[in-house]
Amino acid sequence: MNNYPDVQLLINGKWQAAAEGETIPVINPATEATIGHVAKATRADLDAALSAAASGFEVWRKTSAFERYQCMRRAANLLRERADHVAMLMSMEQGKPLVEAKLETLASADIIDWFAEEGRRTYGRIVPARMANVAQMVFREPVGPVAAFTPWNFPINQVVRKLSAATATGCSIIIKGPEDTPASPAELVRAFVDAGIPAGVVNLVYGVPAEISQYLIAHPVIRKITFTGSTEVGKQLASLAGLHMKRVTMELGGHAPAIVFNDADVDAAVKTLVANKFRNCGQVCVSPTRFIVQAGVYDSFVEKFSAAAEKLVVGEGIAANTQMGPVVNKRRLDAMERMVGDAKDRGAKVHVGGSRLGEKGYFFKPTVMTDLPLDSQVMTQEPFGPLALISRFETFGQAVSEANRLPYGLASYAWTQSAKTAADIASAIEVGMLSINHHGIGLPEVPFGGVKDSGYGSEGGMEGLEGYLLTKFVTQAAI
Repeated sequence: MNNYPDVQLLINGKWQAAAEGETIPVINPATEATIGHVAKATRADLDAALSAAASGFEVWRKTSAFERYQCMRRAANLLRERADHVAMLMSMEQGKPLVEAKLETLASADIIDWFAEEGRRTYGRIVPARMANVAQMVFREPVGPVAAFTPWNFPINQVVRKLSAATATGCSIIIKGPEDTPASPAELVRAFVDAGIPAGVVNLVYGVPAEISQYLIAHPVIRKITFTGSTEVGKQLASLAGLHMKRVTMELGGHAPAIVFNDADVDAAVKTLVANKFRNCGQVCVSPTRFIVQAGVYDSFVEKFSAAAEKLVVGEGIAANTQMGPVVNKRRLDAMERMVGDAKDRGAKVHVGGSRLGEKGYFFKPTVMTDLPLDSQVMTQEPFGPLALISRFETFGQAVSEANRLPYGLASYAWTQSAKTAADIASAIEVGMLSINHHGIGLPEVPFGGVKDSGYGSEGGMEGLEGYLLTKFVTQAAI
C-alpha cells in the first residue's frame, strides 16, 4: 500500500504548493515506481522564504536560549513518537532497510537534544583589563539566516545537524532539501513546526539545486552557508560564498582508508567493517572503502570479508529480512557498473558481486575486489556504493602513504592491538576523524568534519556550534 505523501514547501510556518504549481516525481529505488511528487520552488518561493527567514531571525534571536531549548526538546520527542512512520517513508524513498531508517530517525532526535542542551552553554567571557575601571567583554551572537544544502543519503541525519545547530544558536534557516528523498526531512521539519517554533525560523524548499544555491548564497539576507555533498559541488558553492564573504561549513566527499595491521583481531575487524561498508548500500561519506591490509593477515581478511559480504541479504528496504537495499537512483547504478568495469579492464579481481542484481530496481551486489591499479577510477574517485577495495601492504610507511595518497581527508579506520601503532597511525593520518578498533564516528557530542578536499568546519560536538556564532568584543570604561 502506497501511503507516501506529496511533499510541499514550508515557508513562513505554512505548508504550501510551489507558486508556479510545478512538481518533481519521487521514485522508489527498489521498484522504479513513481510514489509521489515534491513541490518545485521557483524564484517567487525563494523570495518568500528569504523574507520569512529574515523576520523569523529577528524573533528567534531575541528568544532566550532556555526557550529555544524547550522547543527543540519538544521537537525531538515528537520525532521519536513518529519514528515508525518516518522510517517507512525514508525506506520507500531512499531504499535503506527499515531498521536503518528507524535508527537514523531516533539518532536524529538525540542530535536535537544534544544541540538544544549545548545551545544553553554558548558562553562569552570577561577578559581582565590593563586599566582600572574598564570592562572587557566577549559576546557570542547568532550569525543570522542560514542557507543549508543537504543530500539524499541520510535524509534526516544530514539535515538535523544543520537545523539543530542553527536553531540552538538563535539563527533562522532555509533548508534546500533533497529532491530524491523529500518526505522524511519534511517530517523532521514538521516536528519543529508542531513543537511551536515561530513562523519563519525554519523554512524548507526543493527544486533545481543549482538555481536555488546560486540565488540563496548570493542573497544579502543569507549570512551563513552549510553544505553536505560532493567535493566538486562543494568547491563551486564555497567559491560563490567567498565572493560574498559568507561564512561557510563544508562537509564533502571521502574515500576512507581502513588499515588492518598484522596484530589486529581479524574476526572483529571483518565483522565491524563489513557492517559499516555495506550500511546504506555504501552510500555513506565516512564508509570504509579502501581496505589496506598487512601481508600477514591479507589472505585471511580477504577470505573472511568476502564470505561475509556474500551472505548479505539484498532486497527492498521495507522487507523484514533485508540487510542492504538498492542504490538511490539509476545514476548511482550506472556509476557502479562503470567503476567495476574499468577496474576489471585494468586487471582487478572480483571476489564477490561486481554486477547489477535483478532487472527491476537499482540493486547492485555487495562487491569485493583486489589487485586494483591505483589509477583505476574506483581507487581515485569516491565510489559511494557497495564496493570494497582491498589492497596489501608490507610496512607501516606503505600503509600511511596509501592512506594519504588521495586529496580526501574525512574519515579513516585502523585495527591493531599495539598501543604504539595506534598512536603512530593517529599522528600520521591526514584526516578529520580516525576510529581505531571500532566504529565510533558520528555521535552528537563529537566533532564531525574533514580536512583537505573533504571540507572544513564541523557538524558535531561543541565545534558544531562555532560556525553559527559571531564573536563580538565590547570594551567599556566607567564614567
